[in-house]
Amino acid sequence: MAAILFVRAKSSLDQKELDQRLRERRPRFLEVPGLIQKIYGRDESTGAVCGIYFFESKAALAAFRETELAKTIPTAYEVEEIRAEIYDVLYPLRPEKGPLAE
Repeated sequence: MAAILFVRAKSSLDQKELDQRLRERRPRFLEVPGLIQKIYGRDESTGAVCGIYFFESKAALAAFRETELAKTIPTAYEVEEIRAEIYDVLYPLRPEKGPLAE
């Protein structure tokens, strides 16, 4: 079963520096086994950022969480607050589109 990891973080970095660090680390996520897609987002009112990760399975998500890449997210982005949530994918609205397209 596919899985979603939703991570919300508030950084002490200014927006420009945070964006630079996000872009610098982005290529490393392309190498994560089982990671289908990652969406980057920002809450304009608070400056908090989020990552929405789509994994092909819960096992792939669990393996990612044990990696150096995952474990260094808080330090790489100088995070003050972080929240991670894991969800099972139930079904897509449009199965022909998006990260889980059939």
